[in-house]
Amino acid sequence: MHSSEDPRPAPADPAAPTAPDGVGPSVGDAPRQPPAVEPYRHPAAGWGAAKSVTKFLVREGEYLDGPRAIMRMNHEDGGFDCPGCAWPDDLKGLKLDLCENGIKHVGWEMTRKRVDRAFFAAHTVTELSEWSDFALEDQGRLTEPMVYDPETDRYRPIAWRDAFELVGRTLRELDDPNRAAFYTSGRLGNEATFLYQLMARELGTNNLPDCSNMCHEASGRAMQAALGTGKGTVDLKDWEAADALFILGVNAASNAPRMLTALAAAYERGARIVHVNPLVEAAARRTIIPHDFVDMALNKSTRTSTLNVQPRIGGDMALLRGMAKALLEQSAHDPKALDRRFVERHTSGFAEYRAVCEATSWAEIERQSGVSRAQILAAARIYRDADRSIVSWCLGVTQHEHGVDTVREIVNLLLLRGNLGREGAGPSPVRGHSNVQGNRTCGIDHRPGREFLDRLREVCRIDPPTGHGKDTVATIEAMNRGEIEVFVGMGGNFALAAPDTAYTHAGLRTCALTVHVSTKLNRSHLVHGRQALILPCLGRTEKDRQRGGEQSSSVEDSMSMVHLSRGMKRPASPLLLSEPAIVAGIARGALPDSATPWEWYVEDYDRIRDTMAEVLDGFEDFNRRVRLPLGFRIKQPARELVFLTPSGKAEFSAAPLPDVVPAPGTLALGTMRSHDQWNTTIYSDDDRYRGVKNLRTLVFMNPDDMRERGLTEFDPVDVTATARDGSTRSLHGYLAVPYDIPRGCAAGYMPEMNVLCAIGDHSTQSDQPIMKHLKVTVTAAASRRKEPAAAG
Repeated sequence: MHSSEDPRPAPADPAAPTAPDGVGPSVGDAPRQPPAVEPYRHPAAGWGAAKSVTKFLVREGEYLDGPRAIMRMNHEDGGFDCPGCAWPDDLKGLKLDLCENGIKHVGWEMTRKRVDRAFFAAHTVTELSEWSDFALEDQGRLTEPMVYDPETDRYRPIAWRDAFELVGRTLRELDDPNRAAFYTSGRLGNEATFLYQLMARELGTNNLPDCSNMCHEASGRAMQAALGTGKGTVDLKDWEAADALFILGVNAASNAPRMLTALAAAYERGARIVHVNPLVEAAARRTIIPHDFVDMALNKSTRTSTLNVQPRIGGDMALLRGMAKALLEQSAHDPKALDRRFVERHTSGFAEYRAVCEATSWAEIERQSGVSRAQILAAARIYRDADRSIVSWCLGVTQHEHGVDTVREIVNLLLLRGNLGREGAGPSPVRGHSNVQGNRTCGIDHRPGREFLDRLREVCRIDPPTGHGKDTVATIEAMNRGEIEVFVGMGGNFALAAPDTAYTHAGLRTCALTVHVSTKLNRSHLVHGRQALILPCLGRTEKDRQRGGEQSSSVEDSMSMVHLSRGMKRPASPLLLSEPAIVAGIARGALPDSATPWEWYVEDYDRIRDTMAEVLDGFEDFNRRVRLPLGFRIKQPARELVFLTPSGKAEFSAAPLPDVVPAPGTLALGTMRSHDQWNTTIYSDDDRYRGVKNLRTLVFMNPDDMRERGLTEFDPVDVTATARDGSTRSLHGYLAVPYDIPRGCAAGYMPEMNVLCAIGDHSTQSDQPIMKHLKVTVTAAASRRKEPAAAG
């Protein structure tokens, strides 16, 4: 049950954490249980979430600290920000503004289990490489810096000073700073982020790959081209004022569970809600909000949708084009179908867009979207009847070859009816990790703008490089060519999160040095360079004491609100350092003669924020404004109808529809998370909202597609993806599961299925890996395939 091209032992393969019989891995010491799939017919959240959270906290032994943390999470008054998703905090200061996955994320971080020097002395890297990814993270929190010893194949303790000197010396000895890459996950706070990019640029490189390169790069590029901003223009108040909400490619109940509160409130006030997704997810039906004690007591659920539309994978752009075509056809006799005054005053390119809509036939729209004209018209009618509409989307829209064009089509639709620059209307991308948007705002960008670099040069007295650096895909390719010698990972689990698992692992192993700043043991520590360091950091739940006293860090949510986060728990080990302190230590080791006051910055994070206020647009008076109730919102020119585009107006896009219909015999496969999972961290083998128990190595398929291939439920299958260059990558022994998904489509879990996405299969528009649109064949597993009877 592993990729035929992954050289690691099968049990360590991230594509194969289950046994050959398809049964999922045991959790803890529990015996393996048989897989089961039953339709989920309950509301999202509610008692199911409460039961799951209780069970999880008991398993982790967090009887006291867990509930205490719950009462401090997402609070403006000295609380800490949820280290999970980036959904904004409740505007009313709700004391229980939290969700099941957020509590699990915090409990996972606050575990009492420890990975200390005795653990590493007892286990070689070769041995640990055969452990499941769940088992690795389940060992607990890292406690002190460790360095890899190739003679013993073990990690051993190293002093922080020596660790910083090792990294610094290796970076100093590079003949070109571009032979180093500095990766960032979305958990890094704004202050550490700013220091991290400052260090990289003072070294002389813009090689700053980040998780956005794999998630929302398409969103940023599309909105920048269309509106002159890479961010959404709405805030939570707009969600409360919208008459219609269109939710595309989002599994809200798992990826942004606190959105359920907004959806339920919207439905109750009479707003129309349209969910667009190949799978009808739990959040698109009904919910019980756990902090609504009356509804919980009465087991009373609230609907969260008016209409559910299931396009084929990749068919969102055609669906949106159909809605626009319907509006334009209606505008000949219905003045409300089109806001002509807004279009004339504030947009450019409308004539070209109208022409392309008229030239696109309804037959082609239906064929490419996989949605009937009648249902497209129903969605268009909801949009036309609403005075204020928001369109929200996530990776189901972006991780495609044509992701940029699709996001621009979203903007096109909004522009047609003037749904921009007013309350309750606009584009609203759903960012994933808690500070992924803040990372980009604070300088993690491999393609930095000239104005930002000029300010950095003036304020910080460095000479930053001006050329483009390497993003995630380019970094992996460069590692495999031997062009990257040092890889630093600031959070995350790069070895599992990246595409083309075997190729990514091979690239990491070519490095002279790999460095990972982490809270827990994970796969990336075992797929290392010739030298390797594990540098343990404080979690967001933990107190950060520096010479200037207890510190706070800031984060930016997915709607551009910036607020402080302050940990409340004693650190898991006295040897943990904060992320700013680790960045400063590496920087001093690599730049011993630097005039940047690295140590001075770490003493008091207000000093970092004062510098950020001078460099970053929108961060003026940072220290005062971030301490206001709920923090502050970064200004959005497009929200005020100021468009920083070449024309000075919002730009329509007239891209042709892509052909997304699978070839005969093939399926379009999208990867996704299970409910009991956060990014690459897997809490169990269950996926409650899809009714799955004890199974991750599966492929969801349309029942008719299964019958066409002679498959029944739980039949073992081989899944083979064909890359653009003709190469193939396979997973063997996965189990076929019938599901309500359009014909020609299939789905399965990441990170296991990341192995199917070739490094070359990335969008030419955004450079994102196309993990939501892989071309695959699914056949009965070779080991169980029936041989045809002999003739005669």
